[in-house]
Amino acid sequence: MTKLAVIEGDGIGREVIPAALEVLDAFGLDIEKVPLELGYARWEKTGTAMSEEDIDTIKDCDAVLFGAITTVPDPNYKSILLTIRKELDLYANVRPIKPLPGVMGVTGRSDFDFVIVRENTEGLYSGIEELHEDFSTTQRLVTRKGSERIAEYACKLAKERKNRLTIVHKSNVLKSDKLFLDVCRETASARGVESNDMLVDAMAYSLMMRPENYDVVVTTNLFGDILSDMSGALVGSLGLLPSANIGSKYAFFEPVHGSAPDIAGKGIANPLAAILCVKMLLEWMGEKRAPLIDEAISYVLQKKIVPPDLGGNSTTAEIGHAVAEYLKKLLMA
Repeated sequence: MTKLAVIEGDGIGREVIPAALEVLDAFGLDIEKVPLELGYARWEKTGTAMSEEDIDTIKDCDAVLFGAITTVPDPNYKSILLTIRKELDLYANVRPIKPLPGVMGVTGRSDFDFVIVRENTEGLYSGIEELHEDFSTTQRLVTRKGSERIAEYACKLAKERKNRLTIVHKSNVLKSDKLFLDVCRETASARGVESNDMLVDAMAYSLMMRPENYDVVVTTNLFGDILSDMSGALVGSLGLLPSANIGSKYAFFEPVHGSAPDIAGKGIANPLAAILCVKMLLEWMGEKRAPLIDEAISYVLQKKIVPPDLGGNSTTAEIGHAVAEYLKKLLMA
C-alpha cells in the first residue's frame, strides 16, 4: 500500500488538491492518505510553518501531494519547499511541457512536447547565504555528485522518449557551470544519448520560437525554475503545469502555480495542474492506467467545462468532479 502525505498548504492549494484527490479516488487504489497542515496560515496561527514532527511524518510516507505555499519575506520563516526537498533529497525536479487539446498558448502552437529536468538541491537555491547591512551573498553550489545524478535521471528519461538531451548552462560567464556541462556531456555520451548544449539566454528565446526542437532539457536549479515557468506561456497557463520532485526513495508532486491569494476562496482556481500531478504520481507508482487522465481532461475541455483563466466559467470543484466522473467511465470500459 502506498502512503501519501496530502498537504493542501495555502491559498488555492486548499481548493485544487481536493479536486485532484477526487480524480485520484476514481482509480480505487489502496492508498493511505495522511493529511498535514503546513504553511503560512499555520505560521500565522502558531508561529510554526512546519515542525520536525511534520518532517518525520512525511518521511514515514512514500510520496507527497502538495498544493501551494505562501512564503513571506521574514528571516524567521523557513522555506517549506526547500526544506522538504533537502530533507527527502529530492534531487530531480521534472516539469513536462505539453499542450492540452484546444488550449493555445501565446504562440498559438501545439506541435511540442518536452520535459525540463532541473537539478533540485544545489545551485543558487543552496541555502548558503549571508545577509549584511550593505551587501548580501548566496553561494552557487555545483557538485560532481549533484550534476551526475541529475544527468543520469535526464538521460534515463531521454532513453524512454526520443533519446535527445539539451544541456542548458551559462558556462561562458559562470565558471561553476563548466563542471555541470562537462558532467552532463560525459554522462550522455556514456549512456548513448544524443546531446547538445545551449546558453540559457539563447535557450529562453529558442523555446518560445522553436519549442518543437526539444525533447528532454536538463539544467541547474534557478535556470530550470525560470525556463519552466516561462514555458507556461507556451501551454496557455501556469495552471496547466504539473511537476514532480523525485529522489531515490521519495517523490513529491505539486502544481507549478503559486498560492494565488488574490483568487483564493473564490472557487475559480484552475485544478488541472494538480490533476496532472496525480497522473505523474500514478506513473511514479507504476499505474498503467495513468494516461487515462489525459483522455478525461481532453473530454472535459471539449465539453466546455473550462476554468476562468482559460476563458471559461466553471468552478474548481466542477472541473475536478467532471474529470473524475468521466475517468470512472473510462476505467469501467
